[in-house]
Amino acid sequence: MIRNLPRSLTPLLLAFAALLPAPGAAAGGQRQAVRPDPIVFVHGWNSDGSTWRAMADRFRADGWPAGHLDAWTYNAAQSNTTTAAQLADEIERVLATTGATKVDVVTHSMGALSSRYYLKNLGGASKVDAWVSLAGPNHGTETARWCGGAPCVEMRPGSAFLNALNSGDETPGSPRYATWRSPCDNVINPTSSVALTGAVNTTTACLDHSGLRTDQTVYNQVKAHIR
Repeated sequence: MIRNLPRSLTPLLLAFAALLPAPGAAAGGQRQAVRPDPIVFVHGWNSDGSTWRAMADRFRADGWPAGHLDAWTYNAAQSNTTTAAQLADEIERVLATTGATKVDVVTHSMGALSSRYYLKNLGGASKVDAWVSLAGPNHGTETARWCGGAPCVEMRPGSAFLNALNSGDETPGSPRYATWRSPCDNVINPTSSVALTGAVNTTTACLDHSGLRTDQTVYNQVKAHIR
C-alpha cells in the first residue's frame, strides 16, 4: 500500500494515478455511450414514412440519434416481394451510413409482410437484431378482399404469397420477433392473424389500427423489446 512506501515516492505515485482514466471512461475522462441499433420503420398499405413521426420522435427523445431513425417510404402499390428487395437495399444503406452491424425493424400493417419476406428469403435474418409487427396481417385479413392490386391479393387469407411465407418456421434465424395486436382493430380481420409462432405476441388495449403506432404504452413495450 502507498503508506508503506518511502515517503519520497508517494507524491509521484499519486500524480500518476490521477492521470489514469476512471473505470468505464474513455480517453479524456468521458464515459463511452452505447449507441443503439438503427431502426428501419416499414409502413403499411396506402401509407408512407411520415406515419412514423410520433414514434420516431419518442425514440429520439429517449436517446436514439436522428441518423439512426429511418422512416423509409416505398411504393405500397407494388408486390411485397418487390418491396422486400428494396428493403434489403435500404438496410444495406443504413448499415453503411451508421457503421452498425445490425438494424432493428419496426413495421406497421402490411409492412410486416415485405420485411418477413426479406428475413426469410433474402438473407435479412443476419442483418436484423429485433423485428416488430404492429397490427400485421401475418396470416391475412379479410379486409384485403375489398381492395385490388398485387399487395391486396397477397394479404388475402390463403394467398399463395402467405402460404409460402408462413410455411415452416414463421420466425426464422436469430432476430428477436415480437407482434402487437388490438382487439378493436377493424382492419386486421381476424385479429388473431397477427400472432406468429416463435414470437413474443402481445394483445393491446382497445386501439384502432393506426393507434398501435401512436399509443404510449405500445411504444414503451416496443422500446423495451428492441433494447
